[in-house]
Amino acid sequence: MQDEHANQTDQTQAAPADTSASDPTTNQAATPYEELSVEERLAKAENLAQENHDNFLRAKAETDNVRKRASADLQQARKFALESFAAELVTVKDSLEAALTVQQSEVEAYRNGVELTLRQLASIFEKFNVLEISPIGEKFDPNRHQAISALESDQAPNTVLSVMQKGYALHERILRPAFVTVAKAKSEPPAA
Repeated sequence: MQDEHANQTDQTQAAPADTSASDPTTNQAATPYEELSVEERLAKAENLAQENHDNFLRAKAETDNVRKRASADLQQARKFALESFAAELVTVKDSLEAALTVQQSEVEAYRNGVELTLRQLASIFEKFNVLEISPIGEKFDPNRHQAISALESDQAPNTVLSVMQKGYALHERILRPAFVTVAKAKSEPPAA
């Protein structure tokens, strides 16, 4: 039995393993592409190039369409951005027109109507975050206020003394600065 085992061992060692299939440097199996003729390879490459070109053109057209839709949407948004605000203002205009249709009325009735209309407008401003800037007693802020004049005062310099015209802001953006008079230090009388 030992002789049989030794014989088998000798045969497996003597028979060289076939490494050509796994060795990349020797006799690699030819790929289907390499079996094609030059003309066939060229035709395949041209077809692939045409397919890629078509895909590029489709992608470009889709990008152009997206850009055009976005531009149209932006124009529509700009055009109708104030739609709800304008719709609210129509009620204020209606109130003013109604006041003008009254034939005979006392001054007090007109005053009450104007106050009611002003409350309507203030409510609309509040709803749409249009904020009033009336900075009496505040420190002058050139980003929110416009100084019309400066007066000598006992108050600290650059304090807002009076507001000639209120300012308005939409959220944090200034629509119109408040026109104000600011305090300046009193000048000392000339020494005699």
